[in-house]
Amino acid sequence: MLASSLPANYCTDLHDDQAHKVDKYLHNIQLSDETLMDVSIRFRREMDKGLCRDTNPTAAVKMLPTFVLSTPDGTEQGEFLALDLGGSNFRVLLVKVMADGEQKVEMENQIYDIPEHLKRGSGAELFDHIADCLANFMEKLGIKEKKLPLGFTFSFPCQQTKLDESVLVSWTKGFKSSGVEGKDVVSLLRKSIKKRGDFDIDIMAVINDTVGTMMTCGYDDHNCEIGLIVGTGTNACYMEQMRNLELLDGDEGRMCVNTEWGAFGDDGALEGLRTDIDRELDAGSLNPGKQLFEKMISGMYMGELVRLILVRMTKEQLLFQGKTSTELLTTGSFNTSYIYGIDSDKNEESLASAEKVLRGLGLNPSVEDCIATQRVCQIVSTRAAHLCAAALVAVLRQIRDNKAAEKLRTTIGVDGSVYKNHSEFSRRLHKMVRRLVPDCDVRFLQSQCGSGKGAAMVTAVAYRLAAQNAERQRILNSLRLSREQLLEVKKRMSEEMVRGLSKQTHEQASVKMLPAYVRATPDGTEHGDFLALDLGGSNFRVLLVQVQSGKRRNVKMHHKIYTIPQETMQGTGEELFDHIVDCIANFLEYMGMKGASLPLGFTFSFPCHQSKLDQGILLRWTKGFKASGCEGQDVITLLKDAVRRRQEFDLNFVAVVNDTVGTMMTCGYEDPNCEVGLIVGTGTNACYMEEMHNIELVEGNEGRMCVNVEWGAFGDNGELDDFCTQFDHLVDDCSNNPGKQRYEKMISGMYLGEIVRNVLIDFTAKGLLFRGKLSERLKTRGIFATKFLSQIESDRLAMRQIRSILQHLGLTTSTCDDSVRVKEVCSVIGRRAAQLCGAGLAAVVDKMRQNRNLNQFSITVGVDGTLYKTHPHFSSIMQETLQDLAPQCQVTFQRSEDGSGKGAALITAVACRIKSEEQH
Repeated sequence: MLASSLPANYCTDLHDDQAHKVDKYLHNIQLSDETLMDVSIRFRREMDKGLCRDTNPTAAVKMLPTFVLSTPDGTEQGEFLALDLGGSNFRVLLVKVMADGEQKVEMENQIYDIPEHLKRGSGAELFDHIADCLANFMEKLGIKEKKLPLGFTFSFPCQQTKLDESVLVSWTKGFKSSGVEGKDVVSLLRKSIKKRGDFDIDIMAVINDTVGTMMTCGYDDHNCEIGLIVGTGTNACYMEQMRNLELLDGDEGRMCVNTEWGAFGDDGALEGLRTDIDRELDAGSLNPGKQLFEKMISGMYMGELVRLILVRMTKEQLLFQGKTSTELLTTGSFNTSYIYGIDSDKNEESLASAEKVLRGLGLNPSVEDCIATQRVCQIVSTRAAHLCAAALVAVLRQIRDNKAAEKLRTTIGVDGSVYKNHSEFSRRLHKMVRRLVPDCDVRFLQSQCGSGKGAAMVTAVAYRLAAQNAERQRILNSLRLSREQLLEVKKRMSEEMVRGLSKQTHEQASVKMLPAYVRATPDGTEHGDFLALDLGGSNFRVLLVQVQSGKRRNVKMHHKIYTIPQETMQGTGEELFDHIVDCIANFLEYMGMKGASLPLGFTFSFPCHQSKLDQGILLRWTKGFKASGCEGQDVITLLKDAVRRRQEFDLNFVAVVNDTVGTMMTCGYEDPNCEVGLIVGTGTNACYMEEMHNIELVEGNEGRMCVNVEWGAFGDNGELDDFCTQFDHLVDDCSNNPGKQRYEKMISGMYLGEIVRNVLIDFTAKGLLFRGKLSERLKTRGIFATKFLSQIESDRLAMRQIRSILQHLGLTTSTCDDSVRVKEVCSVIGRRAAQLCGAGLAAVVDKMRQNRNLNQFSITVGVDGTLYKTHPHFSSIMQETLQDLAPQCQVTFQRSEDGSGKGAALITAVACRIKSEEQH
């Protein structure tokens, strides 16, 4: 008698009664939230084992790299072929992807049969048959003449080494073709196509059905980064950070990982959860001890679990009055699809379903038997959904932690007969996932066209990535310098230096080679107290430097920083120099030295023409200074006039120097072999000790003198035109001094960020970055600070930190792939700057070597500047270039600590030492 004919309240009581009886019997199959959380944590540990190089060989969850590097971004377009092989028949598809204005996909497909004898015959015959079907399909559509890219969904366990190379580990699903296991299936297919010789295709990708599902859904929803299959089998894949994939080299960007989670528990990790029923099912399966997680979840086994429970309960007199039937005792007789009808939210229909199924199995069920069977189906299906949820939660947490997101928004693409046809299963799965990770906003998207379209999408993405990468490299190649080009830069720099030193050509030379009137570096006998002034920007420093000679020579410093107000920087020269003298007076008072007369060195980091050490004629203001009445005047005279106006103290002016010379002198005090100064900061410049007989602008041929190269202006006469790119021209055109300081604009911190910004804008306009969407902030000149370049290139910086820099620039939707591209742009531009600097330095040290007629020359370079000090790779690339272009010079680099202030005092100390030596 059917339940529908019983009174409602009796039916409810009966239902509760029977359900309770079954619940009691199956208490160990029902899992608490706490247990599920524990399963999730265990699965996360198994994922880590699979990702780690050392533990992967013994890990049950293999975490296989798929070489799929990106999900669709909606700009894919073209025609693609797809093959989908994973069962007794296979599909060939032609997928047209359109992206003009709106995303659209058109598909034509045909299903071909695979006869039994081919499944068990030779592999060559199987692949010949696939090639024949492919030819037949292409002929029908009239596309045999085209060479189209093809994606191949091959849903068997494979070991992938490249996107288009996949070695079959073992056949499953009834296939046994010989000579295929251990071979690359793409090569076998190519061979069969070649044998026919009447068409050609470009096999770009081989994937499994889980990846296909993620990619199909990823085309419709760009947040999709997980693929899930719950059908005959079960598996999941997701986008993992490359840095976590220890099996592969490279740690930038993301790659899809095929978890192969069906094998979770094969190493005993699920022992506490598996019941006697699970063990019985496993023992009777084709692969005992394998795919233990899958055996608790997937469609291939769910019906069999229900059957085994019904048999046990019958034998224990709990069902069917203890009477079994031959059908019930037959393995596989309770089809998983029966569960879909019996375990539904429509109670009457589901009981009718149960009765129909049980009668079909030769049983004579009572209402109680039907209710009990319904409850068994519910419990088995609920456990499957909840275990699946627990493993998914581990994947979601991994992605959330990778992104360091407080709340993760993501989409899971799902396929498979159990998920699609069993509505209660999917409802329970969704609910449990949301319960276990309330901090993730998860959308489930059912895959409509399955793995075939997915293979085409993987191919379309691979095709897009290859085309975009080729275009990006074409642009970046203009910013990459060959060894020949760097040697040419060195040669031209050498020629310009000679022109700058010569009286005849000095006026026309771009590299001015200004004599600094510093004739010696420190020898360690300098001693005394010296004042130093340091003016090179909006801050101004006054220092007291106490130099001690003897064995334990050292330098003690006291200093104070004063700001120069904007109105003083741009007022009159008198106001500026009066302000400087006020600061000196304040400092002397602060040091308790009011009225003292000390030798003074002045670091004045603006272009000056010097005709002696204590005179510097300002050629032009830079760095935002505009004080009137100073250009063309001697800055020491302007300072002396201001001291005289104050009438409070007297100073002994000894030297005016720029920061590059100051750097050389500071390092020269530590290392007597230091005869070159280099600055790579906001600007760039170099100085070195030149032979007096080469400096035609200064009388006398004896000894040496420091020459301030002023190399930032190299290229102002066109010497760098054939190395300048469109981006360099853009930066130059928009600068405050177009056509000037061309070398500096390719190297220094003031400009590198701006070059990067222009490349990023070009990439975005061409759709190669940020999905072609430009942020308003990135259009702002100077917004991409050079410090970002140093931060992005830091090896310690994870991609997510690069993303936070991009978000600061208004690029809120930038992807992990975008971060990788931005890093590449920064790297190319940083590398070129360091190489150009190395080529210039090679010209300087080689000139010194030739001056001294040496075959081998060893020298120390004192260096200062924020770019040199903070950029993670600048110094090593520059040194590598220098070594390559000046192999006869052994160059040591010494970082200057406080070059410009201490340097001015040391120059003053050396000048005082030489003066007293001459007097004696």
